[in-house]
Amino acid sequence: EVQLVESGGGLVQAGGSLRLSCAASGFTFDDYSIGWFRQAPGEGRVGVSCISSANGRTYYADSVKGRFAISSDNAKNMVYLQMNSLKPEDTAVYYCSVDSSPWGSNSCDRVALWDYWGQGTQVTVSS
Repeated sequence: EVQLVESGGGLVQAGGSLRLSCAASGFTFDDYSIGWFRQAPGEGRVGVSCISSANGRTYYADSVKGRFAISSDNAKNMVYLQMNSLKPEDTAVYYCSVDSSPWGSNSCDRVALWDYWGQGTQVTVSS
């Protein structure tokens, strides 16, 4: 059974940093693309950053480029999202997801294609 457990969310002031973690289990980690998504109140879920398992290629949404960084530790089955220079508009529930396609960075903007989801972790950025 695929399990994804996010942690690291919280309340931070604008300009601050957080690092989200996602612990993955129940599948061959190296074979799946990994992504972080977020959902703000009243809005749909959108892709933030993804990594393709085939070549390590990454995708970042324009709104987070230069501020967020996705990384993974395949030995520990962990995925991270380092978030710097946080803004109030980054406030959302952040979700970790995996995609059996090895080219997940190409579909980070298509939420419906992703296969499994964690329960999410709340990030709140105060102004």
